[in-house]
Amino acid sequence: MQSLFRNVQYFAVVLVVAILGGNGSAPSQAGEPTIGEILNAVVEIHAEIRPDARSLGTLGDTRSGSGVLIGDGGLILTIGYIIMEAERIRVRPRGGPTMEADVVAYDHDTGFGLLRARQTIDAAPLELGSSKALDERARLLVVSVGDQRPVSPVQVVSRRAFAGSWEYLLERAIYTMPPHQEFGGAALVDQSGKLVGIGSLMVHDAPGPDIDGFGNMFVPVELLKPVLDSLVKTGRSEGSVGPWLGVYTREVEGQLLILRLAAGGPGEVAGLHPGEVILGVGGKKITGMTDFFRKVRAQGDAGAEVSLDVLTLKSADMSVRKVAVKSRDRHSWLRLKE
Repeated sequence: MQSLFRNVQYFAVVLVVAILGGNGSAPSQAGEPTIGEILNAVVEIHAEIRPDARSLGTLGDTRSGSGVLIGDGGLILTIGYIIMEAERIRVRPRGGPTMEADVVAYDHDTGFGLLRARQTIDAAPLELGSSKALDERARLLVVSVGDQRPVSPVQVVSRRAFAGSWEYLLERAIYTMPPHQEFGGAALVDQSGKLVGIGSLMVHDAPGPDIDGFGNMFVPVELLKPVLDSLVKTGRSEGSVGPWLGVYTREVEGQLLILRLAAGGPGEVAGLHPGEVILGVGGKKITGMTDFFRKVRAQGDAGAEVSLDVLTLKSADMSVRKVAVKSRDRHSWLRLKE
C-alpha cells in the first residue's frame, strides 16, 4: 500500500470510507490489502458472560469490542477480557449478518483471546506483521468497530513494560497516541496493512511513567506467534504456566497495597488481607509492580510456593511477617467454558 500516512487529507478520505461504507479501494502495492479489505477483516463482538463468572463484578455480564480475522475458518483474534468466561458469543462482520461464535482459547500470559465464527465470514484475514521493530516514531492505523471514529491515525510514543493489577505483565507493550475510544480488541495496523497489535486499554501515561498523555496500550502480535498453533489445537499455550497469587494491588511509592483478593484464591487461602502492604518477595525488596511480578515469576511455575514479606498496618509494632502463598494456575480458578 502506498503510505497510509502521506497527509491529513488522505486520512480524511479513509475516515469517510470507513463511516459511509464505501468500497475502500485506496491504492495498494501488489499483495497488500486495501483500506476496505482491512476494515472488512475487523468484526464486532458481543459476549454474554456466565452468571457464576469470577470476573462478573469487575468486567460485567455483557462485553463488547472488536476482533480481527486472522485465519481461515473464521478464526478471530481479540483481547481476552472481552470473551473470558463467556457462555455465548456473537460476531458481526462489517455490513454482514450477526452469527454465533465459539471460544477457541483464552491466554492469561499474553492477554489474547481467540474465537471461531460458526459461519463463513466473507473477508480476507489480515496477515500478522512484525511488532519487534516498532519504535517511538512509527506511524500506524487503529481500526475498530463503532460509528464514532472506526479508523484513527496514531503514532507509537513508547515501548516499555506494562504491569496490570490482575497479575498481568507485558515486557514490551506498545503505547500509542492520540487515544482511540473503541480500543478493546481493535486492530493496530502497519503501513503495509499487516496486524501488529491488539487494543487492550486506555492509559493516562502513554508517553512514559509519570508523563501525562492519554493514549492506548496494545498487546504486540509477536507474543501470539509462538503460541498460536497450541492455542488453536488445545486452547492453551504450550510450556510452563506462570504462578498466580490471586492478589490485586496498587503501587504506592514502590510498594504494593493489597486492594482485594480473589475469592478462594491462593492469597486469601494463605491469610493475606486487603490493606496490607507487600514489601518484598523471598526476602528481597520490591521496587514496584513490575519488579514484583518478575520476582514472583522467578520463584517457579504455577504451584510454586512464593514467600511474601508483608507489612500489616494494624499491627502495634508495624512488624513485617512472612506469608507463604501456594501459587496456582489462574485458568483453574476462572470458570471457563470447556
